[in-house]
Amino acid sequence: MTLPGESTVGPPLHEPIEVRHGGDGWERVSRDLRECGTALLHTRLADWRPEEEDGPGLRRLLGRDWSRYLDVTHPDTRVRYAAFCALLRHAAGEMLGGDPGVLELSYGPAGRPYLRGCDRVDISLCHTGGLLLVGLTTRGLIGVDADLADRQLSGSGLDGHMCTPYELVSLANLPELDRSPALVRLQTLKEAYGKAIGAERRPRFTEFGFGPDGRPVKVRRPDGTPGASAEWAFRTFLLPNGYCVSAAVYDAGLAASFPHAT
Repeated sequence: MTLPGESTVGPPLHEPIEVRHGGDGWERVSRDLRECGTALLHTRLADWRPEEEDGPGLRRLLGRDWSRYLDVTHPDTRVRYAAFCALLRHAAGEMLGGDPGVLELSYGPAGRPYLRGCDRVDISLCHTGGLLLVGLTTRGLIGVDADLADRQLSGSGLDGHMCTPYELVSLANLPELDRSPALVRLQTLKEAYGKAIGAERRPRFTEFGFGPDGRPVKVRRPDGTPGASAEWAFRTFLLPNGYCVSAAVYDAGLAASFPHAT
């Protein structure tokens, strides 16, 4: 669900949809892409983990991504890479109308992921714990991030490195029990915004902020005054599995729909 009282401006953002390999959820993702140009989906890493990390089945699945997969040296990172490749290829086949066999997960100069052969869709990826999170948009740019909603950040000293002066005052006015959830929300929003605008343009977390829940979510300057245009939309969701998920979407005036899979 969306955080209580949180409202939004800019392009619409619907709740993240849980999908499974060969299971339910894909029609809803496709509908969100057609109707509002953006879709958020989440799934379990375990559902997409390759059965054999160097077997012929995985090589056939990855196709032209196989050599890139072999270049990843850390075992856990290789598993996540293979899982995201499989997930995105499956998504393309299920709802984007693309041929999974000719699509490959690639990265731009700044590390931004994209699907070759499906250039109309901007993609953002996030992995934390056993969660895989994907944001898709045909509107322009998207960024997503997630963390455990009950992660204890208050008192860790992180707020001084992450928050603007305006946010620090807002946090100090909250009851102690509410400060860690508020910090998790701020951290995921800032990570999502940073991913959307790109690493080369991303400001430090102390240079931009967000207002409290219950108001339209906008980027704010360090003193709390509005700092971003209405083309941006931000939302934060609490998933049933205990994760806090945030998304940032920039509407560049591109087509807001995507053709139904054929």
